[in-house]
Amino acid sequence: MNLDLGLHILLVDDDRLVLATLAASLVRAGYRVTRAESAEEAEESLAGGRRPDLVILDVRMPGQGGLYLAQRLRELDQIPFVMLSAYSDAATVNTATQQGALGYLVKPLGEAQLLPVIEAALARAGELNALRATHKQLQAALDSDRNINVAVGITMVQYRVKRDAAFDLLRKSARSRNLRLAQIATEVVLLNEGLSTVTSA
Repeated sequence: MNLDLGLHILLVDDDRLVLATLAASLVRAGYRVTRAESAEEAEESLAGGRRPDLVILDVRMPGQGGLYLAQRLRELDQIPFVMLSAYSDAATVNTATQQGALGYLVKPLGEAQLLPVIEAALARAGELNALRATHKQLQAALDSDRNINVAVGITMVQYRVKRDAAFDLLRKSARSRNLRLAQIATEVVLLNEGLSTVTSA
């Protein structure tokens, strides 16, 4: 049973009976469900700003198929998805995995097969989101440190002082303007890049 009521699942399949059956199972489990009968209809839903927590999509559909939609989901802010198919051959499963599917369901299936895969996919999606957030924080910290080091070097050259004195000048400037050191460093780097561009021109 889904304890976090309100998790939103986008269900994409061209078979209306499959859509109705799976949607009923998911709603009983406490999920909010949006249905789409094609990749195009699913894209319209996503374009409307309704970002799901997970997408369940059929591999083979008329028009743009599930694999196309899987690629679009990866591009659209890494929306997690599970593939659904009547085919369980190794080639299809491998293609789904390469596209980044967090699970693979074979039709026909009941709640006993559906819900554990959905819960595992949602848990994995949460882990991946946490890793991405950590990566962004680390990258921001690295960028900040890089700018500070470059700004110190620029200050050393401009004022003909040693590293410690240059760092102290930047720190005093940050305090006097009530800014963080990283902000002052970014300003110094950008200003120097602007001067370099003018000089080279």
